[in-house]
Amino acid sequence: MDLLPPRYRDPERIGHGGMGEIFCAVDESLGRAVAIKVLSERFAEDQAVRRRFTREALAAARLSGEPNTVTIFDVGEWNERPFIVMEHLPGGTLDDRLAREGPQPVDRALRWLEQAAAALDHAHARGVVHRDVKPGNLLLDRNGNVHVADFGIASAAGMDSLTATGTILGTAGYLSPEQAQGQRATSASDLYGLAVVAFELLTGQRPFKRESMTAEAAAHANEPVPSASARRSGLPREVDLVFQRALAKRPEHRYPSAHAFVEALEDALRAGATDETAVIPVPVPPQAPVPVSRWPARRWPLVLALLLLGALAGGIAAFALTRGGGDHTAASTHVRTVVKTVQGQATTVTQRVTTPASPPPSPPPPPPASPSTAPGNQTGEALTDAGHAKMLAGDWQGALPLLQQAVTKLQGTGKLYEAYADYNLASTLLHLNQCDGVKDLLKNSERIQGHRSDIDTAKAMEKSQCHGNGGGDNGNGNGG
Repeated sequence: MDLLPPRYRDPERIGHGGMGEIFCAVDESLGRAVAIKVLSERFAEDQAVRRRFTREALAAARLSGEPNTVTIFDVGEWNERPFIVMEHLPGGTLDDRLAREGPQPVDRALRWLEQAAAALDHAHARGVVHRDVKPGNLLLDRNGNVHVADFGIASAAGMDSLTATGTILGTAGYLSPEQAQGQRATSASDLYGLAVVAFELLTGQRPFKRESMTAEAAAHANEPVPSASARRSGLPREVDLVFQRALAKRPEHRYPSAHAFVEALEDALRAGATDETAVIPVPVPPQAPVPVSRWPARRWPLVLALLLLGALAGGIAAFALTRGGGDHTAASTHVRTVVKTVQGQATTVTQRVTTPASPPPSPPPPPPASPSTAPGNQTGEALTDAGHAKMLAGDWQGALPLLQQAVTKLQGTGKLYEAYADYNLASTLLHLNQCDGVKDLLKNSERIQGHRSDIDTAKAMEKSQCHGNGGGDNGNGNGG
C-alpha cells in the first residue's frame, strides 16, 4: 500500500517512533526535500485517534514560521493513514548528538536550551502544549540551531501518560511526575521535560536513569532531584539549586516559563565560571547592598586558601578572620585578588588561587583533643554545613535535627550563617511536608540577607503547601 500521495516522490524511511514512521521525500510540486510523519497503522485503525491526530497537527501548524519551531507545510490523509509534511532539517536530533558525544560544552548547551525555550514559551502563549519534550524532538538545522518538532502529537496518539501502556515507555525518562501518575500534561510538564533535557546535555545522563523505564517514571514521581554538579566536574553547585526547582514534583513549584528556567541556569553557570579564583570574605558596612550566596559550604576551600596565604605572609590577623568567629558579610564577587585584613585595614594581594569547582571538599577535620568540637558542641556554622550536605544528598530527615540545632545556636547573631540556616531549615521542613515555623524562618532569612528569588519561591511553596491544603503538622504555617 502506498503510504504517501504521488506528489511526494522517492520516499526514504529515516526514522520511526511509538506513534509512526518518518520519511524523507521530495515535494515534486515545490521541488524541495521534506520530512513526512505518517501515523502508525495501529493508531490509524482508531477513528478517534485519527481525528485527534489531525486536529493536533493543525493546531501545531499555527506555530509554523516561528523561530526555532519546525515548520509544517501540509496535514492530510492518504489511504486512511494521516500524515504531516514538515521542513526537513539535515542536522539530526539532540538525541543523536548525545549518543555520539555525551555531555555538551556549556555554551552550546545553553544556546540550544535558549532556542528550545523560545519555541516552547511561544507555543504555550498560543495555548499549545508539547507533551513530549525530549532530545529526539529537538532537531538541528544545517547551522546547528534547534527547532522543536511534534507539538501535541503525543496527546493526539493517546500518549499523554503511562496509562497508554506500551506506547510511552520509550520516553519515560522525560516524563513529568504528573504525567507519570496519569494526570494531564500542562505547560509546566513541558518545562519539566526541558529541565531533564538540560540535565542530560550538561551531564550526559538523565537525572533518574534506570534499567527499567517504568522504574524511571516512578523515580520522577518519588525520588529527590540528584546533584548535577556531582556528575560532571566543573559544574558549580548553584546549578543544583536551579534543577531542584525546575524538577520540582509539583508543577506550581517550577519556574514560570522556559525562559525563566534557562536564564536561572545561565546565571548559576556564570556564577561558577570564575570559581578557580579564591574569594575571601571582606567585612563591609551593614547598610551596603551585598549579593549573597546561601551556600555556606563553599567557603571552606576559601578558608583553606586564606590560611595558606596567612602562613606564608605571617598574617596572624588574617588567620583569625577566617576562623568563623567574626561577624562576616561575604561579598560574592569573583575577583583575581586575595584580600586580607590586618589591624582593621583591608589590603589586596594579587594572587591566583585555584580551588576545586565540584564537588567542594568537606570541612577539615578538627583536632581530636579539642572538647569544643565534640558532636554536641559543634558551632552553628558547622551544623549548617552538615545539614546542607544532607540536603544535597536528599537526606531530609537527616538534615532536620542538624539544622534545628544550627538555627538555635545562630539565632539573634545577625550573621549570614543565621540566614543560611533559617532558609535551609525552612526548605527541609517543606520537603518533609511540615509547616510549623516555616514562614518565620523565611522572613528572618530575608531580613538578614535581603530579597532573593529563591526565598520568594520558598514563600510560594509555603503558601501553597501550608495554606492551600491545610498543610503539614498544624495546618496554619505557624509563625506569622
